[in-house]
Amino acid sequence: QVHLVESGGGLVQAGGSLRLSCVVSGTIFSLHGMGWYRQAPGKQRELVAGITSLGSTNYADSVERRFTIARDNAKNAVSLQMNSLKPEDTAAYYCNTILRNDWFPWGQGTQVTVSS
Repeated sequence: QVHLVESGGGLVQAGGSLRLSCVVSGTIFSLHGMGWYRQAPGKQRELVAGITSLGSTNYADSVERRFTIARDNAKNAVSLQMNSLKPEDTAAYYCNTILRNDWFPWGQGTQVTVSS
């Protein structure tokens, strides 16, 4: 059974930084493209950053040049470095595969709150 465990969220002032981490167990991590998703209250979950199994990355326009996704296959982990945070980045953040048909059971997520 696959488990996703996210961590690193918190409360930060606008302009600040946070680094999120997700550890994946129960699968061959290196074979999967991974993504970071977020869901704000009353909104749909959205993909904000993705990284393929080969390391190619892509970002939602809203986070381009502020967020950086990376993976460490030796640690079965994917991270999200978030800089220049804005109040609109406030959401619960989750990791999962980038392909909807391949989604694992969702983890508990990690809450990011950005104060103005």
